[in-house]
Amino acid sequence: MKRLLVIGYGMTAHRLVAELRSRDRAGRWRILVLGEEPYAAYNRIALADRLRGVPAGKLTLAAQDDPLVELRTRTRAAAIDRAAHEVVTAAGERLPYDALVLATGAVPARPPLPGAELRGCYVYRTLEDVNAIRAAAKPAPEAVVVGGGLLGLETAEALHRHLGVRPHVVEAAPHLMPAQLDRAAAEILSAGLRRTGLRLHEDMPLRSVDASPDGTVAGVTLADETRIRTRLVVFTAGTRPRDDLAAAAGLPRGERGGYLVDADCRTPDPDIWAIGDCAAVEGRRTGTVAPGYAMATRVATHLTGTPAPAPPRPPAEPSTVLKLPGVDVASLGNPHATTPGAIELTYTSPAPTPRYAKLILDPDAHTLRAAILLGHPRAHPRLEALMGRELPSSAEQLLA
Repeated sequence: MKRLLVIGYGMTAHRLVAELRSRDRAGRWRILVLGEEPYAAYNRIALADRLRGVPAGKLTLAAQDDPLVELRTRTRAAAIDRAAHEVVTAAGERLPYDALVLATGAVPARPPLPGAELRGCYVYRTLEDVNAIRAAAKPAPEAVVVGGGLLGLETAEALHRHLGVRPHVVEAAPHLMPAQLDRAAAEILSAGLRRTGLRLHEDMPLRSVDASPDGTVAGVTLADETRIRTRLVVFTAGTRPRDDLAAAAGLPRGERGGYLVDADCRTPDPDIWAIGDCAAVEGRRTGTVAPGYAMATRVATHLTGTPAPAPPRPPAEPSTVLKLPGVDVASLGNPHATTPGAIELTYTSPAPTPRYAKLILDPDAHTLRAAILLGHPRAHPRLEALMGRELPSSAEQLLA
């Protein structure tokens, strides 16, 4: 029997195990999964629900109750001995493998600013992070959320509506959700969020996190010298791939980090693969779960010799959906990466119910490449199905 060792037990690793077990009817593979967290795999996408008060157990993914699958939590892989085909844990245990899959995910980024490591500063990535934020929010009347992207806005809404905290959102870019929205859509979004009680500081970098005499957070200072008093700061601005095992193992990284793999998710070592946030597929990284699931399926088909789907080439930009009370925003593709001659069509409906839509099409006006929707929740699934395809009707009809 062959031994598959998986480092990391997030959503993509969970999918890999499920896919492999469904295909390995002869039981040729015994699987060992190492997870650093104290929990089995859970739905990381639903962490905002946990922040809102949903019990942690509701996020847990279906258990791998299988005699051929062993899960070890609180276990960190410290090194890969490629010559011996072994992984060395932080405790010094040497675990053999015939195939190794790296599913180590990503870690949240802290800005390189004074005070960013003070007590009272939190990142947002794991269940433990969210539990800690919930605990810190109870005595904190004010909070500062650094990052006005999807995660930052969901965090601010949960703190405000469900935990009774008055949040400030600090965004260094000129407007909210800068990767997904144009200025027109962002202005409508900002106006709606301000009406709900969120205080927004757009086009305003954070200069420092300020300390109190006891070494905890006392507040923050913005680039214009504005000072906000708070004892709770949450960083939600970006992640970096967890690829720290690469250097000592002699595995290459992508230009922007991540284990460099080919279209089949295989590293230059034929027995080592990488999937999910830690993988750079032909140099490209993706931070969403759907491409990670496709990578997991691809690796499972190779390990079992079952018919393989097309290689999981991540889309240039995935769709993004922000759903808050009274707010429906969707961005499909990359509305900022238009080709020369691309056609843009926009529709704006003013108050009392502001709505906005933009379609970006190829120069022939027949193929949808990107879209922005604000206040059109039912249009999102239809447009997502049309991305990259020839439109069934004129763009003007679709926009209407």
